[in-house]
Amino acid sequence: MYDDGLAVIKALVPMAWADGVFQEKEKEIIEALLDAYHATPAQRDLISEYSREKRTLEDIDLQDLSAADRRVVLNHAVLLSFVDGVQGAEEKDFLARLAERLKVPADEAKTIFEAGEGRAKKFLSML
Repeated sequence: MYDDGLAVIKALVPMAWADGVFQEKEKEIIEALLDAYHATPAQRDLISEYSREKRTLEDIDLQDLSAADRRVVLNHAVLLSFVDGVQGAEEKDFLARLAERLKVPADEAKTIFEAGEGRAKKFLSML
């Protein structure tokens, strides 16, 4: 896996912790993304170790993420927020703060949120 892919997945870990619990379904999504990005065993171990403790927005290193990567993170984060079938208020708030942290303009973030929500609801049974 290329370093940008690892940075994207690492930046999603705080979203998985947004409600204070890194649930099994959230772990499964992270694992699926590691598969999709062709992560090496060492990279999987790195993400597994990194995700063991609660992570926050401040843990996201913006230097590791290009402008395009930041939008990918936001898209994946929306899907991750629906993993338990419902996007709660805590998760919506976290997504708004994530967009600010990633420096994605509000109007663009809104479009990403709406498109991501549509995709998540369409494929909810697969999450």
